Amino acid sequence: MSQQLLLEIIPAANPTIEHTVVGQNAPAIAAVKTLSAGRALYLWGPEGSGKTHLLKACAAMQRCRYVDQNTPEAEIGELATAAAEQAFPQVIAVDDVGRLNEAQRACVFALYNRWRELASTQSAFALIVSGERAPLMMDLREDLRSRLGWDLVFRLETLSDEDKYQALVSHASLIGLPLSSEVLQWMFTHYTRDIRQLFALVDALDRYSLSKHRTITVPLIRTMLSDSGFLHL
Repeated sequence: MSQQLLLEIIPAANPTIEHTVVGQNAPAIAAVKTLSAGRALYLWGPEGSGKTHLLKACAAMQRCRYVDQNTPEAEIGELATAAAEQAFPQVIAVDDVGRLNEAQRACVFALYNRWRELASTQSAFALIVSGERAPLMMDLREDLRSRLGWDLVFRLETLSDEDKYQALVSHASLIGLPLSSEVLQWMFTHYTRDIRQLFALVDALDRYSLSKHRTITVPLIRTMLSDSGFLHL
């Protein structure tokens, strides 16, 4: 059985700020929470550091337009050229600018210009952009690269296994679900280290153990995965 199929058994919950594991990223998370109209924020860090999670969590928290490489360039362009009297989103979040094509990047460049133009007006909006490297290290056209550092810039650090372990213990405790160290180790070794998938697994285990009137053990996890229609590891 492939790892991908195993991860698809239990879908991860939608990202929220409340379910964001802080780790070493407290300043960046606080900046996302408090970002006001007329401010811009650039978040950078390696794959797995939580950039997409934070941007999507922001989208769930307030009126936010989420943009990524799958967003048609025309839609990004419309955001950059809309008349000032039109209702702008409170936040426009552009995820992983390095993966955008040239036409999309040109629209983001125009979006930065529009953000600055409206920053001190009643139509002001907040802008969050993410990438894998610091602004000056991004492989982008110079005029766009310089705009990434126009306002707030934070680096995101990947979560350590200890951060994830403690977050998982806290999440289980919050829903009243005791997990042994053996169970936790099995989850990290045989399931995934993706914290959202781990949270989803704990929630599913809670429901499954209640339905079976059994405490959570490694054999119970294997049975649950098998009952889901997949062979367990």
